[in-house]
Order: sequence, then C-alpha cells, then structure tokens
Amino acid sequence: MNNYQVNEKGYYGDFGGAYIPEMMYPNIEELRLRYLEIINENSFKKEFEQLLKDYVGRPSPLYLAKRLSDKYGANIFLKREDLNHTGAHKINNTIGQILLAKRLGKRRIIAETGAGQHGVATATVCALMGMECVVYMGEIDIERQAPNVARMKMMGAEVRPARSGSKTLKDATNEAMRDWINNPVDTHYIIGSVVGPHPYPDMVARFQSVISAETRKQLLEKTGKETPDYALACVGGGSNAIGMFYHFLEDENVQLIAAEAAGKGVDSGHSAATSVLGKEGVLHGSRTILMQTDDGQVIEPYSISAGLDYPGIGPQHAFLHKIGRTKYVSITDEEAMQAGLLLTRLEGIIPAIESAHALAQLEKMSFAREDVVVVCLSGRGDKDLDNYMKYFNF
Repeated sequence: MNNYQVNEKGYYGDFGGAYIPEMMYPNIEELRLRYLEIINENSFKKEFEQLLKDYVGRPSPLYLAKRLSDKYGANIFLKREDLNHTGAHKINNTIGQILLAKRLGKRRIIAETGAGQHGVATATVCALMGMECVVYMGEIDIERQAPNVARMKMMGAEVRPARSGSKTLKDATNEAMRDWINNPVDTHYIIGSVVGPHPYPDMVARFQSVISAETRKQLLEKTGKETPDYALACVGGGSNAIGMFYHFLEDENVQLIAAEAAGKGVDSGHSAATSVLGKEGVLHGSRTILMQTDDGQVIEPYSISAGLDYPGIGPQHAFLHKIGRTKYVSITDEEAMQAGLLLTRLEGIIPAIESAHALAQLEKMSFAREDVVVVCLSGRGDKDLDNYMKYFNF
C-alpha cells in the first residue's frame, strides 16, 4: 500500500520539509510539536464539527447536475463548496486554524490572499473569535477583487497591499512571512493553502479533508457505492483539490484529476501550469515543483483567475504528480470561462473562475454512461462577475 501522507520528517517522498529562516523556527516548531495533539483533542473536534455544521452550513450538498450529465454522458455530481458561508472551501481551514491559534494563546492573526476568498474566510473567523486580523494582498488582486476587499474591511480586518514583484499572491505570501518573523510571540499565520513549511500542508489538508469525507457518505446514499470513477478539482496551491482527493487516495480505482491554469496557453509565457512548466525547488518554505528560471528565480505566473496564479503547487501535489497518482491537466482562460458560462446556462449555478477550470476538463474527457464523476465546485462566482461580464461583453 502506498503511503500518500506526510512522514514524521514533514516530507511526501522528495517534497515538503521546512526550509525557513532561523528567525521563523520558533513559530514553526511550536506548531509542529503541538498541532496533532491539539486537533485530536475531543474538545477541539467537537468545537470544529459544531462550527462547520452551525456556522459554515456543512455538510455541503452533493448535487447531481442532470443537464450537465446529459451533455457529457455520465453522472456528474457537484460538491457544492460554493454554498459554504463566505462562498468557498476556504472557511473549512480558517475555522480549524483559528481554534488552533486560540489554544496556542495567540491574539493576532495574519493571512495572505489572492482571489480574496481566503482573506474573507480569515476575516470572518477573526470577527467570530474577536481577534485582530491583518490580511496581505497583492495590489493587482486588490483592484480585481474589490468586493472581497470590502467584505474583509467590513469585518474589521486591515488589508495591507503587497507592492513588490508581480503584486499578486506570491508577493502577499512574502509580506505575510515577514510580518510573522517580526511578531513571533502573539501572532498566528493562517496559510490558506496546502503550501508552506511543514506542518502547514498536512494541517490544511486535514481541515479540508472534510470535503471528501462527506462525499464518500453522500455518494453511498445516492449511488450505492462510496467511490466515484473520477474526482476533479482545480489547483493553484491546491487545498480544495487535496480536500477532494484526501479520502480517495488509497482507492486506486478512483481517477484523480487536477486542473491547473494554463492562462493564455502553456507555452505563451502567460501561464500558471506548474506541473508542466515547473522544476523541483524550494518555494515559501517547502521543497516542491515551481516555475523558475535556470538560475532559480521564480517565474511570474499568470491566470485570469486570481486564485490560481501561484507559481508552485503544494508538496503533496508535487508528490502525487511525480508518482502518477493524480493527473495534472492545463486549462486555458478561454476554456475555463466557457465552462463557467456553460454551467451557469445549464444548471443556474455561477461558479468561481477557479472552479470553472475543473469543469472545463469535462470537455476533454469521454465517459461511459454509468460513470460517476465528482467535480469540486470550490467557490461561487459572485466575486468574478466583473470578469465574466467583461469577458463576454454582457
């Protein structure tokens, strides 16, 4: 049996670890030593599950999309993470991490955000728990995700622009890490994806694994078996995808497919298709696959979707890619936008542009009529209406 989970040293095969400056060591070490003990406490589990149920609105529905199923000739289910409070899967992780931070005695929370959904989810849980909140966001993302910036501010968060580099997610992450080094005692950094130094990739994956845990139960109820033939999700850093895949990793009969952002085309120079363009290296504290030049400089990623323009993937994804357990595919802006519009027209559901990348992959597959396909609808499209309207000239 393959072991797809992190080992005691913080690695998935060749990937993972904690490549961090010495000044960040105390913060990371405190987390590493305590996170499993805390999240396995009965009182933690009880509070986490209660908030997921009564505050987030879980379990999120598993919806058989009949018209989409007819179009593609299969049974296509949508795991409706878009119906969570705050509109995306991100809240699952922020609830878990704020409860952890509380038990570690932290009083101040920092986060990074790209599309703004993780920033909103962090600001939300900080308001819920009465904690100070600072969110770092690239200047470009602040402009293109104005509604989410307004939400964060309304909930009392301070949104600090990252003005270096490409002024997007990578740069916001850099700023957040600097802040944490400067404020090690009272601050917890809520990383929004399965990236960063160990134990973050494992910790975030555990909090997001509720997606596939629920899916197994719901599939059994609806189809008579717990596993689908295919599970699809979009990948930037990769937290909704790991959440969707987590409880299916050992089921070799389930084909796992992760859709990355090809932007204007894999070879266009405007892309975020990490698994195709990337090489092994270190990014934001872990060894992974990332887009880099021959001399190791990070290549600026591009995607029409603010949540997918990250130059790397989480270390667990890098591992799953390398051993061939998960298939990583590249979806262009055009393919994603058309898939988003198609779902809206066929099912009356406007998906986040991120999620539309996973939906676009359906167009490239051929199914048997009895196939069961689950697509993680990681977020809703409210935040992207401007982009949709401009793209389609509505």
